[in-house]
Amino acid sequence: MRSLWGRLGLRARITLLFALGGLLLSVTIAVSTLTIARQNLVDDREERSLAVVMRNAERVASRLSDETDPEALDVVFDALTITDRSLPLLRFNESWTADRPLVFSEENVPPSLVAEVDAGHASRIRTRLGDLPAIVTGVPMPNVDAAYYEAALTDDVEGTLDTLTIILIGVAAATTLLAAALGSWASRRTLTPLAEFRGAAESLAAGELDTRLTPPADADLASLSASFNGMAQSLADRIERDGRFASEVSHELRSPLMTLNASVEVLNNSREELSDRNQTALDLLTADVGRFTVLVEDLLEISRYDVGTAALHAEPLDLVEFVRQVVAHSPYPDAVIDPGDLEYLVIHGDKRRLAQVVANLLDNAAKYGGGKTRVELRERGDWVQLAVEDEGAGVAPEERNVIFDRFSRGRAGGRRGAGSGSGLGLSLVTEHVGLHSGQTWVEDRSDGASGARFVVMLPVGEFDDFGEEYA
Repeated sequence: MRSLWGRLGLRARITLLFALGGLLLSVTIAVSTLTIARQNLVDDREERSLAVVMRNAERVASRLSDETDPEALDVVFDALTITDRSLPLLRFNESWTADRPLVFSEENVPPSLVAEVDAGHASRIRTRLGDLPAIVTGVPMPNVDAAYYEAALTDDVEGTLDTLTIILIGVAAATTLLAAALGSWASRRTLTPLAEFRGAAESLAAGELDTRLTPPADADLASLSASFNGMAQSLADRIERDGRFASEVSHELRSPLMTLNASVEVLNNSREELSDRNQTALDLLTADVGRFTVLVEDLLEISRYDVGTAALHAEPLDLVEFVRQVVAHSPYPDAVIDPGDLEYLVIHGDKRRLAQVVANLLDNAAKYGGGKTRVELRERGDWVQLAVEDEGAGVAPEERNVIFDRFSRGRAGGRRGAGSGSGLGLSLVTEHVGLHSGQTWVEDRSDGASGARFVVMLPVGEFDDFGEEYA
């Protein structure tokens, strides 16, 4: 039960508590009402029937004597006050005389009542005459060997109580439903501000750093809203400072890097004059300077997204020809291109950013996949799919959600050599594709062979705002 209760949402728990409270209250009132009504109705019937029984017993006693003929006892009942719910029964000596023997006769009198009356004590008992409830009263007549019994039927009282029970059950059910509806309304009113807080938190987590909450009228929630807005502002300021710092550092590093690259180029031009040992050192320096240059450029590009200055400059692109040119000018011109049926398909996109997307995916497949690299283009409704497949070991399912994070290398990080990247390539792919309102993910190869398949989905239709700059 505790586990089930814990799995319920807060709204469901509030609604259930209201419903249980309404049910408990209605059941308590119903039971109390039935108990009081039953007691009052039965007591009233007992009092009225007792008065009638005593009067009838006196009349019977006044008409009986030792000389009374047992065959003429029916005449005694004519003087009694009898209703349709009163059933008289007379024992005279060893003879029993009943007014309605099929309903109430000596067989229906409980032995315990007979024993009490024969002992000389007037008594009464609640019993049933077949299917009919009744109150049977016995009065002894000590002057003669006789006893008077009278049954007062209480089926009308039971019917009234049954009707009242049905009404109270209906009222209890309606009260429970009303309480549940009230609980649902109250929980909705209570949790609506929390839903707004959740939506704002999700937007903030998704990178919308300008998300803020409008302070509600409630003082308690207003303070919570102010705290959230303060936290969001602090987070935005921190990210902006970090992004600005990375941008400024990257800018500052570009100048010495240009000097280093120029110096390395001069040394490479005089490579033949160097000894073998110095040539090896020059090769290492050239590779590290190249890697450092790529890292600085990637950091500078990433910082533009962090500070909100990344701009999308869209233009019409022949997608297949564009991919062919990117592959041809990349270090991997032998990659296989499968254009499908997308020849001459024109999309709108930022040429520089999309070229970096394709180049980074090719570079990732060559370094960490291995084997033949294949680029596949397919149309998917209003989207175009670009997929890059390799023949490596693939990407483990537990790494597919984090491989696009910054500086995430996964298991491939342990296989990196001197010429490997920094772990920013796939992050830039995600940022560039997201700026185009696209999606990126990694999956197994479509043909079932070993390897990874990096998929990029881009919208095909034209967008009026593609010519604008996105901050």
